[in-house]
Amino acid sequence: MTAPPHEALPAGPGRGLPDTQQGMRRRNLSRVLHTVHAEGPLSRAAVASRIGLTRAAVSTLVDELIRAGLLDELGPERPGRAGRVGRPGSALALSDRGPAGIGAVVGVDHLEVCAVDLRGQVRARAVRHAANRGRRPGPVIGELTALVRQVVTETEREGLWPAGLAVAVPGLVARDARTVVRAPNLDWHGTDLGALLPDDLPLTVDNEANFGGLAELWLGEGVPRDFLHVSAEIGIGAALVVDGRLLRGTRGFAGELGHVPVRPEGPACACGGRGCLEQYAGKEAVLRAAGVEPGEDRVGLLAERAAGGDKDVRRALRGAGSALGIALTGAVNLLDPETVVLGGALADLAPWLLPALERELSRRTTGPARAVTVSRLGPEGPLLGAAHSVVRAVLDDPAAVSGRS
Repeated sequence: MTAPPHEALPAGPGRGLPDTQQGMRRRNLSRVLHTVHAEGPLSRAAVASRIGLTRAAVSTLVDELIRAGLLDELGPERPGRAGRVGRPGSALALSDRGPAGIGAVVGVDHLEVCAVDLRGQVRARAVRHAANRGRRPGPVIGELTALVRQVVTETEREGLWPAGLAVAVPGLVARDARTVVRAPNLDWHGTDLGALLPDDLPLTVDNEANFGGLAELWLGEGVPRDFLHVSAEIGIGAALVVDGRLLRGTRGFAGELGHVPVRPEGPACACGGRGCLEQYAGKEAVLRAAGVEPGEDRVGLLAERAAGGDKDVRRALRGAGSALGIALTGAVNLLDPETVVLGGALADLAPWLLPALERELSRRTTGPARAVTVSRLGPEGPLLGAAHSVVRAVLDDPAAVSGRS
């Protein structure tokens, strides 16, 4: 089993590996792989220059990574680079045939799985729309397992093999990174997904908002290393990233923004409280307020009607934006993030949510106004974050997977 994402995905290459000769080799393998990932294609000499090792040492490490199926040699570097003399070196790139990260999402109304290769390309995807609320975990995870098998089979046809499985869920996950402590919108309690999912893949389970925040950190454009990521589907979650790492709290439950009360005497929530943010800004709440029946792609319909000037829809979105702003006020005042990133289904509705949200933040927070940006990943964030977490684990400790080649 892999470690939880906050442990398996350190801030720097090879961090956390033992301080021994073997540990140093593993750290250097990671440094080479991270360098090619960040800047490649690069020659061996260029890698050596960037990480401060000799060309001979880097060449030995590169040969090991090529044998493990993690690096490819693409042929001679492009000529004409400034200052380059002598014969050009062979350019190195991450392999597009080696390990792949398998990411999955258990949603209230759907299941989805994808595979991402080391280069970050989505190589296979499968989705099943289903009403999962109130269903027993066994049948739901059985259907998810079938989708995982389908995606693994597709990737294996292309010469890839699964390095691990990461599953995003809409609920609290224990520190063991496999047990769903509580998922109110699914009505799951104390569910060990490790006992239900295939045992032939290293497994990590985490909250969907955490994976969405990690996706923003790794894949977002111009996102700082300190931000608060807000993700919404049926429920609403948040992930706080500080200096490039998730802030999880003592039990790993940090980020339950959806259950912050914005109107203490408001309607009852599935969590047992009243007046929670989800009752005003969750997807189902907004649909109800707008007079739109639930169904597939209802967010797209909301955006279409809002753009067309529908007064009921715009009023519902203003109310949701105001509730979001009130809930975010406490988090911003307490944690002082550099920016707030709006993701998940909310990203597609941002033009009509942001004015009321920013108005509440401006009125209620101390200091300068906080920037609120919109994620370009949108609803894809948790799925991509899950898959990329497996890829990042390979980059952080390539020696751990080299035996699979």
